[in-house]
Amino acid sequence: MVKAIRIQATGGPEVLTYGDVELAGPGKGEVQLRHTAVGLNFIDVYHRTGLYPVPLPFTPGLEAAGVVTALGEGVTALKVGDRVAYGTGPLGAYSESRNAPANRLIKLPDEIADETAAAMMLKGLTVRYLLRQTYKVQPGDTILFHAAAGGVGLIACQWANALGATVIGTVGSEEKAELARAHGCHHTINYAKEDVAKRVRELTDGAGVPVVYDSVGQSTMLASLDSLAPRGLFVSFGNASGPIKNFDLALLNARGSLFATRPSLVGYTSKDEELKEGAEDLLAMVTSGKVKIEINQRYPLADAAQAHRNLEARKTTGASILLP
Repeated sequence: MVKAIRIQATGGPEVLTYGDVELAGPGKGEVQLRHTAVGLNFIDVYHRTGLYPVPLPFTPGLEAAGVVTALGEGVTALKVGDRVAYGTGPLGAYSESRNAPANRLIKLPDEIADETAAAMMLKGLTVRYLLRQTYKVQPGDTILFHAAAGGVGLIACQWANALGATVIGTVGSEEKAELARAHGCHHTINYAKEDVAKRVRELTDGAGVPVVYDSVGQSTMLASLDSLAPRGLFVSFGNASGPIKNFDLALLNARGSLFATRPSLVGYTSKDEELKEGAEDLLAMVTSGKVKIEINQRYPLADAAQAHRNLEARKTTGASILLP
């Protein structure tokens, strides 16, 4: 038996229950891991509430770091004692130990601590596909990134800065603005006090930006569209304020022949070679010091419900992790 968080029915944070679960040996192509740190992400909230439906009951979590404790049949690329991490699932990270497919695990270099790895895999791989694939940021670009002081945002600000871009980031408080600026964000906009699109136009001499990265969703969609230059790209990769519904394509035409996309990490890492390439790029950015991983909240695994409450209330900055 191992301790894990289970969800029997979708709902609020109270549906996250902590208790014992059975854990069999690893199957073919799997390894068994002892988790040392688990990543907390907004997609975990979407799974918990049922916004992104998954079969019940389940253990949430797509991101963690740990040590290999047993090998299943056919596994040769890993050995017992290897330090590994993952950020693309499958679900089940909110646990002391689990079985996971060996081909979705990334071996960790000595330079990266377990807690850092658990805080960076899903978020860092997300930033990597956003900045290098969905829209390939070039030196001299000016970009708008919403929620710049969040876990994804802080990585994105640093990575885009390293690419030679000017970063405009939205935040909800002066404290978060200071944090974003300390991590490479050149200009911050407090969406609680300022008109985002108007300020973007001021900062770009009226031109707008070629790309907006928006994980907030419903409440920021129009400001995102109004911040874009003609033929700019609206990248909607999350919906922290609620999903965008009944999107009117005419909005894109009216604002200058804009483009819009709704990408996901799964869509960019479904093939093992894609995952490996992205992970190598991420590890290189972190080990080089160009991207630093900010862990600002740590919770015992048993307190996952409180971690979710804080995340949803926007009381967190940077990354949060759960400790088994």
